Parts: sequence; C-alpha cells; structure tokens
Amino acid sequence: MQQFISEYLDGHQKVLAKLEASAGDIQRAAERCTTALANGHKLLICGNGGSAADAQHMAAELVGRFIADRPALAAIALTTDTSALTAIANDYGYDDVFSRQVAGLASAGDVLIAISTSGSSSSVLAACEQARALGCEVVGLTGRDGGALKGSCDTAVVAPADDTAHIQECHIVVVHLLCALIEQGLELA
Repeated sequence: MQQFISEYLDGHQKVLAKLEASAGDIQRAAERCTTALANGHKLLICGNGGSAADAQHMAAELVGRFIADRPALAAIALTTDTSALTAIANDYGYDDVFSRQVAGLASAGDVLIAISTSGSSSSVLAACEQARALGCEVVGLTGRDGGALKGSCDTAVVAPADDTAHIQECHIVVVHLLCALIEQGLELA
C-alpha cells in the first residue's frame, strides 16, 4: 500500500508540474470569463460525472465566494437541475441535456465552460456547438490530446495526463486558479 500511495502521489506531482506549461491558456480562459462577467454576462458550466461535480464546484465558488468577500457572480452549473436534465434526456436524448439548457439560458457575450476529461463527450460538444451559434465564447477543460473539445473552444486548457484521475485533479486546480484570477481581475476592473 505504501508503495502504491507513493507512486500515485509522484504521478500526481509530475502531472501538476507539467500543467505549468498551460499557464497562458489558463490566463486567457480567466480573461474571457472576467471580461464577460464585468460586462454583465454570465458563465454557464457543464460536464458529466466528476466533471459535473467540478462544474457545480466552480459555480458555487463564484456565486458564493472563493477567497475575496465580493458581490455574487453570475455562474450557473448546467448539471444541477434534475428536472431539466431528466426531462431533456427523456424527450430529446442525453446528448441534448446541456445544449438545450444553453439554448434557453445563454445570450451572446456569455461564456460556456465545457469540461470533459476525454474531450469527446457528445453532450458537452453539443453544448459548445449551441453556445457558438448564440455568440458565446467557449472555454474548455480537457485532458489526453484534447479530443474534439479542444477544437470547439476559443481557449482550451488540456491537462497533461492520460489517466482520468490525474486529469480531474488538474481540472480542480485549474478551476481554483480560474476562480482566484476572476476575483482578482474583477477587483482591478
């Protein structure tokens, strides 16, 4: 067990060290979000499974607070309305659970934050397509080689890992960085 723990933590640290190469993408993602919020727009966040939890976590940090005591920010996790999720999945199919919400909630100038460890989640890609059609910017958090999600985004942060757990660990670090940078950016605006 001790060896497994040591090897796992070593792998985690190596992946996080490589994430520093994505600092420019993280900064661009934060700037897109900060600009949208400063201009009265909102962030819509989506993902499946662990990425759904990340979407909810990020929205909660922004609507509540991350570090700074500041006004609430407009952030919506598209993963939390079970009635909408189940009705859309039942009536249209699971691939439409996020795109249908984007169609109803998004406006030009908003930012969709799309999270997919593989970069190939159909429901997340459909949300990106719908957001683009409405004039929203798209920020992606993905892993591996970025998948199709990387090409569907204005800015994509690709976790430098192939293992889902390490990708998700990178994503939560990026989510926390984005929250901190957004708070700092709005403070300076």
